[in-house]
Amino acid sequence: MHNGYDVIVIGVGGMGSSTCYELARRGVRVLGLEQFGIAHDRGSSHGYTRMIRLAYYEHADYVPMLRRAYEKWREIETVSGEKILHITGGIYAGASDGELVPQSANAAREYGIEHETLDRAEIAKRFPQLLLPNDFIGLFEPAAGFVRPELAVSTFVRHAMLAGAEIHVNEPVLAWSAEPNAISVTTDVATYTADRVIFTAGPWTSKLVRDLGIPLVVTRQVLGWVQPNDSAPFGRNRFACWAIEQPDESLYYGAPLNDFEPGLKIAHHKPGPPTDPDDVSRDLTPTDERAVQRIVTDVLPSAAGAITEMRVCLYTNSPDSHFIIGEHPNDSRILLACGFSGHGFKFASVMGEVMCDLATKGRTTLPIEFLSPTRFRC
Repeated sequence: MHNGYDVIVIGVGGMGSSTCYELARRGVRVLGLEQFGIAHDRGSSHGYTRMIRLAYYEHADYVPMLRRAYEKWREIETVSGEKILHITGGIYAGASDGELVPQSANAAREYGIEHETLDRAEIAKRFPQLLLPNDFIGLFEPAAGFVRPELAVSTFVRHAMLAGAEIHVNEPVLAWSAEPNAISVTTDVATYTADRVIFTAGPWTSKLVRDLGIPLVVTRQVLGWVQPNDSAPFGRNRFACWAIEQPDESLYYGAPLNDFEPGLKIAHHKPGPPTDPDDVSRDLTPTDERAVQRIVTDVLPSAAGAITEMRVCLYTNSPDSHFIIGEHPNDSRILLACGFSGHGFKFASVMGEVMCDLATKGRTTLPIEFLSPTRFRC
């Protein structure tokens, strides 16, 4: 071992904060470098709530990680005394020949996940708030809900530091180099060395790891919150987290009214316009407002009311919309957790464990082979 850290984690958002926590609690000398403050709103780990679900339509192999993610969310809640995971149930609706409902049902059946399949009449009976085409079908998942991203990040950081991690904020990484005996990382404050480096830098990953050879497209996304004129039908006692598939296979989605958000959350899960994370427009426009209002009009007309807040977040999209997890193809000392493509935060609790396992053991028991960076190599 050289005179430095065992591991440097670059980017202390959802994935990085959890990774620092897991490393520190195992006695690893870890330094976390964050270019902004903790739980900032410049990347992809903010927005009051992030949906979590088990019956994963994107790929059934995510389910074992998700099961572990639920366990890890409850574990950090026990350690910290904070309430981060909130179960509301989830209603998903779409065409019978679409992806959302059939593939969610396939994942649920394969892994024995509790769920109910619903026809259009049953959806209308249980969730009359939703305006849907007559031929839509649905799936209700009792285990779905949301996690609180800002609270999660700050909690992981606090307990990482209690376990011995060093966390440096407002310290951007300027350069790094892999030498035979160590990896050096230079910031605007100092140069640090470590045996391994983990990149959990979200939208900034492609700027920091220029030789990766995998195009990561950063896109501008808008989240909205509406205060319904009649709020009673949209509380947690009568509504749920929801996702409605659109003809282009994108999703409208949101969460019920709760104590943590300034209204009913409304969003569109579809890559927005490409942008530079250092130059993205965070000013909200009339076009952004119309996009939020369109979702209300299309699927939640009874939620009509004032828009109380809108915020910009960023997606980091991989070529196939699946995560990129594992060793850098050219250097096993460099680990990557990136390309979460707008559906990653729910995994933050388990991703720390996965990255810690890779850094300390060179392997993980969870099935991440389908997420390897090498899948893009011919």
